[in-house]
Amino acid sequence: MTQRLSRSAMPELPQYPARMIQFGEGNFMRAFIDWQLQQMNKQGLYNGSAVVVVPIGEGLGALMAEQDNLYTVLLSGIMGQQPVNSREIITSVSRVINPYSEYEEYLALAENDELEFITSNTTEAGIAYHPGDRLQDAPPKSFPGKLTSLLYRRFELGKKGFVIIPCELIDRNGEKLKEIVRQYAADWNLGGDFLQWLDAENTFCCSLVDRIVPGYPRDKAAELEAELGYLDKLMVTAEPFLFWVIEGPSWIAERLPLAKAGLNVVVTDDMTPYRERKVHLLNGPHTAMVPLAMMAGLETVEDVMNDETFYRYVRGLMEEELLPMLDLPKEELLSYSSAVLERFKNPYIRHELASISLNSISKFKTRLLPVLLRYQQERGQLPPLITLSFAALLRSYRGDRVKRQDSPEVLAVFDQAWSNPSAFTAAILKEDSLWGQDLNQVPGLTEAVNSKLQELEGSDSRAALEQFVS
Repeated sequence: MTQRLSRSAMPELPQYPARMIQFGEGNFMRAFIDWQLQQMNKQGLYNGSAVVVVPIGEGLGALMAEQDNLYTVLLSGIMGQQPVNSREIITSVSRVINPYSEYEEYLALAENDELEFITSNTTEAGIAYHPGDRLQDAPPKSFPGKLTSLLYRRFELGKKGFVIIPCELIDRNGEKLKEIVRQYAADWNLGGDFLQWLDAENTFCCSLVDRIVPGYPRDKAAELEAELGYLDKLMVTAEPFLFWVIEGPSWIAERLPLAKAGLNVVVTDDMTPYRERKVHLLNGPHTAMVPLAMMAGLETVEDVMNDETFYRYVRGLMEEELLPMLDLPKEELLSYSSAVLERFKNPYIRHELASISLNSISKFKTRLLPVLLRYQQERGQLPPLITLSFAALLRSYRGDRVKRQDSPEVLAVFDQAWSNPSAFTAAILKEDSLWGQDLNQVPGLTEAVNSKLQELEGSDSRAALEQFVS
């Protein structure tokens, strides 16, 4: 029987002191943040590891512990027109804490002066205010609530603050996280001195992350186990491409020397151009393709790109509806979009549509809704390809044709709206909790979505799509 990956099996692997708190132990953070720590450590530039905090009770903490927090990152793809196929055991996670069962251990992190950075990826829905959270909760339900509790303990100890860099894919993520922390500080009556410390001693950065991380390679697990010579239930596949933009003071580049390690990381005072390009031209097509492709029986991004109808849809979406709405040099946008299409076609990575579909409603709001609204305002009509994808997304949240993966609160809103199918469209578009506004007020949107829903009900998504790309 193949031996499980662990430090007893590989005692020669290095260990590093904890210097970062990381909220989130999912595939992305392990193949993005922790992989980057590994690259700095190998070059002797950082000498640090992450203490991972599990954001939800049923996280991967137990499985991480079974492997002594070791796992393998598999990079597969094309980089600089050359194939990349690497395997690396990551040693940059030192500990995993579940605050739901180890709350005092979690708060005790505030005592460690070596912990300087906090990173997070709790999904787009993670940076949210939960009005029921209290300081006395062990722990508060929301990620910002948990963070506020930790920061307050740090303040009480009279220690320096943190550099906080959230990686959630929402606009101005650092600012929004700080805003919610301040809201909790007010709710919990933490006092003016804490707020002053929060501003003076902590640096909240907005950031933008870019790396496609499909996750655990289920279809090749047995083959990889034989190749690697050990069993690894946490191995994660990722593309070689990586890009991280951190909006913050320039000294961050010295204290977190990612660029010095040769990584594609930019510290800047304005991340806006980078964000718009990536969110709309990379994440946007991902979100648009998922409901249509899944309802047509496709399973991966590669399936989409190898299907002539769907490929033409994705390309048309980017060139005709997304690119014209972005305020960046045209040549730069065309170059980036061409690179994105190449990344989507990566034959070495199985990027499952089901994994991209997680929390699709908040993703649509962030990635595609702003483009839809701007297109309608500037052109006096709706973007047809985004509108079709929106209708398919709403149809998929009925739950009878595609498995829904979203928060219980979002699913409850859809279940209520779908309880009266004839009134569904107007009811769901009115939900401010989902869209931040009443979308029935967008000229023509209610009628267009309702028409597309009826069309999708009468045929599969491919038939609806072929009308646009023929």
